[in-house]
Amino acid sequence: MAKELDGFNFEQRHGKARVRVGRVWRSKEGRRDFMVEWNVNISLLSNCVAAYVSDDNSDIVATDTMKNTVYVKAKECSEQLSAEEFAILLGKHFTSFYPQVFTAIVKVLEKPWERVSVNGQPHEHGFKLGSEKHTAEAIVQKSGILQLTSGIEGLALLKTTKSGFEGFIRDKYTALPETRERMLATEVTASWRYSYESVSTIPPKPLYFNDRYLNVKKVLTDTFFGHPKEGVYSASVQSTLFQMAKAVLSRFTDISSVQLKMPNIHFLPINLSSKDNGNIVKFNDDVYLPTDEPHGSIEASLSRFWSKM
Repeated sequence: MAKELDGFNFEQRHGKARVRVGRVWRSKEGRRDFMVEWNVNISLLSNCVAAYVSDDNSDIVATDTMKNTVYVKAKECSEQLSAEEFAILLGKHFTSFYPQVFTAIVKVLEKPWERVSVNGQPHEHGFKLGSEKHTAEAIVQKSGILQLTSGIEGLALLKTTKSGFEGFIRDKYTALPETRERMLATEVTASWRYSYESVSTIPPKPLYFNDRYLNVKKVLTDTFFGHPKEGVYSASVQSTLFQMAKAVLSRFTDISSVQLKMPNIHFLPINLSSKDNGNIVKFNDDVYLPTDEPHGSIEASLSRFWSKM
């Protein structure tokens, strides 16, 4: 919220970034352990203009206090909870405990620790690091109004066939050949906004948002790959992106909008020849040069008509 100050519009916020916290929950029977590792970012919108213009810090919540609060609240959570629930919990605390704080923005990134299996059995206290990361952002206002967004970072997907790219604009700068046979690889960054508009309307089911995260990820990947035998043809990254976003909105009624970023990570055909030996390697949809830059950059959002995005 902008404030008029000395003839200017002035906006400010402050917070604590990259607060790392690990939390272990041990079962009452003393057998299976559960754990998370979170990276928490907090930003507070508050009435502390005096700190900027009058050297008066009396309305500032110290960022070190914010860091300590993360650890205290993690300790107080005696039962497992999702990254979304923890973000909402912190947002509610900051907006209710401090009169001058009117909005809290809390972002949580969950490191992908996964339970290991040994001899085909889940280990009771052993974990390995996975790949894609679970993200959550809660914007909580003092009135209880909520904006809740979940997401995935680093979801690497690849299929070796059933992809092409044809009919695009050709001009004097174009060298790319058309094809109906290529590899398709991407690293998906996805985010989706929930339709819940206040903290009081959040589903009470424990770990609801963890289940929703796993289900959204499954819909995204299943749509990308298609049937396990026949697959599904991709006419472009754009086409596949749209089908993935549409599938999420069609499946989950409590999600109001989806944003996807899907770089086109190229696998370039290898053809090698020399003047003396002719063809050394002749490409036959088999040998590629994997690259990560430059890459195509494709992103889009899809929302319901009533969504506020």
